[in-house]
Amino acid sequence: MRMRIKHEIVYRYSQPAKAANQKLLVTPRNCNSQRVVNWRIEVDQDCRLRQSEDAFGNIMHCFSVIGPFETMTTLVEGEVETFDTSGVVSGTIERFPPQLFLRETPLTALDEHMRDFALSAASRESATLDRLHALMAATNERMRLDPEDALEASAARLAFDKRLGGRRDFAHIYIACARALEIPARFVSGYLAAGEGAEIEVAPHAWTEAYVEELGWVGFDSTRGMSPDDAYVRVAVGLDGLGAAPVRGARTGGGEESIDMRLRLAMARAQSQN
Repeated sequence: MRMRIKHEIVYRYSQPAKAANQKLLVTPRNCNSQRVVNWRIEVDQDCRLRQSEDAFGNIMHCFSVIGPFETMTTLVEGEVETFDTSGVVSGTIERFPPQLFLRETPLTALDEHMRDFALSAASRESATLDRLHALMAATNERMRLDPEDALEASAARLAFDKRLGGRRDFAHIYIACARALEIPARFVSGYLAAGEGAEIEVAPHAWTEAYVEELGWVGFDSTRGMSPDDAYVRVAVGLDGLGAAPVRGARTGGGEESIDMRLRLAMARAQSQN
């Protein structure tokens, strides 16, 4: 699948903001499941985008804006060709051993109810891959997707107890439960194209990758109960959703802030490669 994504993030402030600093993890990298044809970022304020890599190899852009300003728009746009690899991921930058992704964070903290759930879900399977698929199915069956799907994720155990959460909550629950099975797991942020024909739309999405000794990293989307296919664009990874958040920042002044996200998708014809 070849898709062109246009993602606008518009910030509005009730009072002029004096300054803002942001860190962006919004640029995908090439791997076996995708090829980035082109990609760009623009900010409508006077600033300089500084590109680097974070500890996990994600492409990171940082910028600072000096005000006053009442609105700020960040445009992320590009074209990506994606491939269905049945969720198996390779060709990525890996700077740490998989065991690092057994580390618990406040958003993926485990309690006894979640541990029991994970052990029960995987109890009938012996192979790691089968246990992970069973856990994904059990998580998908237990949880309901919050129609509001807030930008901020709650701690995994809170969403687990409510049986309700957003995409990030589903991912955090799956990560916590996979780690309870002593399987390294990490958070993935990106985009998902969903629908058919003229009704295809793109949205920010979150899922999980877990480490299988014979295969390497494999994707699991407990929100949809499936492994990622060519409808997914993989952007950033982290220990949890905070570490892989598309946008993080701070500002001075501005009063109340509102955020408006606009996403557009255009399908393009894939070109064969020799």
